[in-house]
Amino acid sequence: MAKRTKGGGATPATRALAAAGVAYTEHPYEHDPAAPSYGLEAAEVLGVPPERVFKTLLAQTDLPRDHGLVVGVVPVAGQLDLKALAAAVGAKKATMADPALAERTTGYVVGGISPIGQKRSLTTVLDASALGRDTVFVSGGRRGLDLEIAPEDLVRATTAVTAAIARV
Repeated sequence: MAKRTKGGGATPATRALAAAGVAYTEHPYEHDPAAPSYGLEAAEVLGVPPERVFKTLLAQTDLPRDHGLVVGVVPVAGQLDLKALAAAVGAKKATMADPALAERTTGYVVGGISPIGQKRSLTTVLDASALGRDTVFVSGGRRGLDLEIAPEDLVRATTAVTAAIARV
């Protein structure tokens, strides 16, 4: 998979991948602000099975680092299992982070939070289901832009660990 830009300008995510020499493909699409689910919208518009499109969610844990914030990356067809996420990072519990805190910490807006190129390097956990795929899609750093990337490259770019953190 070659790096390919289809317009729309660089984001922190695309700049980070380019700087790291990671191959990816940009998939811009016309975002509908009325869409009830950003991830399912991306899957439908791009014609990709929802199991290949991953959403980036921030959770608050009792860990002392980075205000306890942890990034969970799971298929849009499922939900983040907060107990499994907490266990994966050695925390006692996890709750969904406040959206305003997530935006301030990552530098992205909700619905466009990418696991790549965040303002702070947060502990990241990628759902293990990604590893069985040649490529997955994640937000490119704005609504209406997904990046197709090999799961191993996503792990490397985010220094993620992998664990079963999704509920279907």
